[in-house]
Amino acid sequence: MQPEEIKALLEQQIANSQVEVSVDGSHVNLIVVSPAFEGLNPVKKQQLVYGALSDQIASGLIHAVNMKTYTPEQWAAQA
Repeated sequence: MQPEEIKALLEQQIANSQVEVSVDGSHVNLIVVSPAFEGLNPVKKQQLVYGALSDQIASGLIHAVNMKTYTPEQWAAQA
């Protein structure tokens, strides 16, 4: 999959998200920032992202995902 396709898919599935994607073969690196992550623990955040990509993972289009998830406040604190 192309990075733009993954970005569009995640931005459609996760409300008000901003997504950065890099792809190395079937390995995907993500940074996802969304207010949808408010109040969620890290595992729940990952489950939200994996849920959006479940069809692509199941089909083998995406083999491995490395993600960093942030609320907008957490993302702002990174800068």
